[in-house]
Amino acid sequence: MTEQILILDFGSQYTQLIARRVRELNVYCEIHPFNHFPENGNVKGVILSGSPCSISETNAPHVDLSIFRSKVPILGICYGAQLIAEKNGGSVEPSTSREYGRARLNRVDTHSELMKEMSVDSQVWMSHGDTVSNIPSNFEVIASTADVDIAAFKIKEEDTYGLQFHPEVTHSKEGKIILRNFVVHICGCDQDWTSEIFVETTVDSLKQRLGDDQVVMGLSGGVDSSVAATLINKAIGQNLHGIFVDNGLLRKDEYHQVLESYQGMGLNVEGVDAKDKFYKALKGLQEPEAKRKAIGRVFIEVFNQEASRIGGIKWLGQGTIYPDVIESVSVKGPSATIKSHHNVGGLPEQMKLKVVEPLNTLFKDEVRLVGKTLGIDPLIIDRHPFPGPGLGIRILGEITQEKIKTLQDVDDIFIKGLKSKGLYDQVWQAAAILLPIQSVGVMGDERTYENVVSLRAVNSVDGMTADWSRLPYDFLGDISSEIINKVKGVNRVVYDISSKPPATIEWE
Repeated sequence: MTEQILILDFGSQYTQLIARRVRELNVYCEIHPFNHFPENGNVKGVILSGSPCSISETNAPHVDLSIFRSKVPILGICYGAQLIAEKNGGSVEPSTSREYGRARLNRVDTHSELMKEMSVDSQVWMSHGDTVSNIPSNFEVIASTADVDIAAFKIKEEDTYGLQFHPEVTHSKEGKIILRNFVVHICGCDQDWTSEIFVETTVDSLKQRLGDDQVVMGLSGGVDSSVAATLINKAIGQNLHGIFVDNGLLRKDEYHQVLESYQGMGLNVEGVDAKDKFYKALKGLQEPEAKRKAIGRVFIEVFNQEASRIGGIKWLGQGTIYPDVIESVSVKGPSATIKSHHNVGGLPEQMKLKVVEPLNTLFKDEVRLVGKTLGIDPLIIDRHPFPGPGLGIRILGEITQEKIKTLQDVDDIFIKGLKSKGLYDQVWQAAAILLPIQSVGVMGDERTYENVVSLRAVNSVDGMTADWSRLPYDFLGDISSEIINKVKGVNRVVYDISSKPPATIEWE
């Protein structure tokens, strides 16, 4: 049984970052709601996350720490530390001074296992409204800042620790040292969870679980579905039936390019040209959610029809990844569900199939590593994220075939330009958006009144937050000129410099 670190989520915005940092140490970990955690498993240690709540609130989340104490090491972060202190007779009070942002440790007990190799004056990140003001006699302070005397503590004679700051964020310059000390040295994890081990164990597990059953899977050409399909294919071969639907909203020439890539990978994939069905369903629709629902409905209809032709299907394969699961389940506690993800609902209920999701414990960067381990074409592995509704949510307003053609040409110039200048891999996601407005222009001696397109490029880790990419002005100027000169009907190009939040990555 794989050893793991259990992360109990109290609703912090940083909980996923804790998991990512632990995974970077080649140690497997799982996030579970504070009130809904597994009772079995090879748990080597427990991390308690932060929370938007205050310990003093009536409905503040609590957990019975006796379940873990003296059995495995515990690390409380921010709210988690306050919870440990409060449950042991310590005092937690509203902060008397501002405790948000960068701070520096002016005292570090480097004899403490948790603080080994930490530097005095090390920068850490504070983000809390309450603070631990007093600790019991069986506690000891192991780090302080100028404003926070009890910045870190340990319970004597046991491996239970608390941090008032956040070691998981990059602003805590030596935060990874603390997490490594806890996970590797204190919990004794072996750091043997690698992409190679994941592939080996996952394929073996899929073989046992699926046997000789038939599996159907919708493929998109994206990283997640392609890696998931390759894993399933390694386990059951031609018993996996891939369906790649051309909804008419793909990038220019993408349908044929992706099909060729899949054939080169040895996948059993059937291409389905369903453009006309999607265009018919989208006719007259302008509202973004109405367009999304129409695209989703027709995809299910086409997918169901193609799957029924195969016959004998018992499983539906999906490329669900860990953030999809976390966002859809939430913490069953203080934080709100962010969204209902397309991979976590919809198809299985209608098709009455069992679901197999080989990537549902991985983050996006881990999926890419697994894809590289599997030898998947870099064209797919390094591909930018592309939304399920495709260009349908990048054409604002009603969708027509003429608009699709225009946007495909614009997008093609933008993406090829990024690749030719070595900028594509420096950007997390790039897109072109066709706006529902026209502007006056001059071409030659003639006045024009034509379309406006916006270019969008962002940098991000997982899409939850994003900042606009500072592409070179010369590059943007060249791309703008090329688009206006080569794409009929476009006479103005703008560049979106909005970050997420408050904007979103896509416009619809």
